[in-house]
Amino acid sequence: MAGKPVRPVNAIDQTRRMLSLVTYLRERPGARIADVARAFGITEDELVSDLDVLPMCGTSFRGGDLLDIDTDGERIWWHNAAALGEEAAEPLRLAADEATALLVAARAVATLPGLRESDRQALLRATAKVETAAGEAGDASARLSVTFESEGGVFADVDRAISERRRLWIRYYSPARDEVTEREIDPIRLVSVGHTYVEAWCRRSEARRTFRLDRVAEIKILDEPSAPPEIELRDLSEALVQPAAEDPEVVVEVGPGGRWVAEYYPHDSADELPDGGLRITLRTPDPASLRRLALRLGGDGRIVSPPELADSAREAARAALAAYDH
Repeated sequence: MAGKPVRPVNAIDQTRRMLSLVTYLRERPGARIADVARAFGITEDELVSDLDVLPMCGTSFRGGDLLDIDTDGERIWWHNAAALGEEAAEPLRLAADEATALLVAARAVATLPGLRESDRQALLRATAKVETAAGEAGDASARLSVTFESEGGVFADVDRAISERRRLWIRYYSPARDEVTEREIDPIRLVSVGHTYVEAWCRRSEARRTFRLDRVAEIKILDEPSAPPEIELRDLSEALVQPAAEDPEVVVEVGPGGRWVAEYYPHDSADELPDGGLRITLRTPDPASLRRLALRLGGDGRIVSPPELADSAREAARAALAAYDH
């Protein structure tokens, strides 16, 4: 179990899994970690990661209402499972600030573009009930509003497109080429690894691509059905971007100050150089994207091959220096 990395997962899927995990563990006192991980189709490390979060959940933030779950490394023990039983349930009471925060958040979520209409109506009905029960706090919350950043709307559209199996049209900014392109994609899944991404089949490149949501300048859900080819979902535990064997090969030489490249970029080999640097061989579907890496390295590294990419990187560096002179 030790040493095996935990895979980045879709936050929505993880939430659903943890809710199911609560029911599963309540019915199986002393369940074995290996058995539970197998039942949920996850690694033991992923299960332990979930178990680290569950004790922060409960019916309230009072100590006795939080889930008292721990493990001895082999079995899982839930010491206060009865706290979630119907006989222990108490009417939920919200303080004025809690009610205000809940109402403001609910109204903001209800305005998200791309939200399913049935979900929006259900949320508005629940909000109305809370507003009535909150009294004066509900009136105060009506004077507050929250506007989500654009990524929230993009997330909602992508989530809806995945659910309804529809194609997306996007205008996407690529920092590697410093350009905005238009493309149609068949979304496959949402992934959170620091930022939120959509993994999709890109109809422009006819290949699997990963798009960062905060770089989507514009998005539309199309009437055309999403029809990505049958492809195996990748294990993203090692890295979000995983090159394929057929991708072009690039060789980069870095000095001691650039050894971090071997830690952040998946690579085929990293050979030691006499000066303490590395000769790194890697693959990428878009070699031009490494020009930015070359500029970032400065004197700590250079692209060796392919020659045309090395020439392009040198030209980009000269243009950058010329801009500073001006």
